[in-house]
Amino acid sequence: MATPNKVSAVAEITNDFKESNAAVLTEYRGLTVAQLKQLRVSLGQDTKFAVVKNTLTAIAAKEAGVEAFDGQLAGPTAIAFIKGDAVAAAKSLTDFAKTNKQLVIKTGYFEGKALNASEVAALAALESRELQLAKVAGILKAPAAAAARIIDALRLKLEEENGAPAEAAAPAAEEAPAAEAAEAEAPAEAAAEEN
Repeated sequence: MATPNKVSAVAEITNDFKESNAAVLTEYRGLTVAQLKQLRVSLGQDTKFAVVKNTLTAIAAKEAGVEAFDGQLAGPTAIAFIKGDAVAAAKSLTDFAKTNKQLVIKTGYFEGKALNASEVAALAALESRELQLAKVAGILKAPAAAAARIIDALRLKLEEENGAPAEAAAPAAEEAPAAEAAEAEAPAEAAAEEN
């Protein structure tokens, strides 16, 4: 018979699975509490790194519809539940595993697809979301910058052809109709004074 503590633990893990867009299953045998704390800090606020019980996690994964961990839940297990940038979290996990050989990345899932350890490493090798967005912004900005350079080149060409700065030519063109209107009004006023 399930105790209330086990039922609430399963519910919490099930909820973590459902709220995460990715998760990575690890074995942490031999890591100290200080090292686990360091790993949690490196993962950031959008990733929950939780030490879990295998039997409860198997039940929770089944309830959440996650099949990626079937047959993998053995030994001291911890799961990184990733709610934010999966690439950045995978990169933090793999970097930590390189310097701390006790952390073993076993498997994972990303947006419903099961990943093996090498696929988690491949995910970590991708560029972060921020860098990808910066590249897209640069690509979108390039045509506007090119258009600005073309317009500036046309302005410089006009300056060379007219012998005067293009900015000065534009106000002079606006002043000419105003001067013609003033000249037309002057004879009309003179005629009105004579009457």
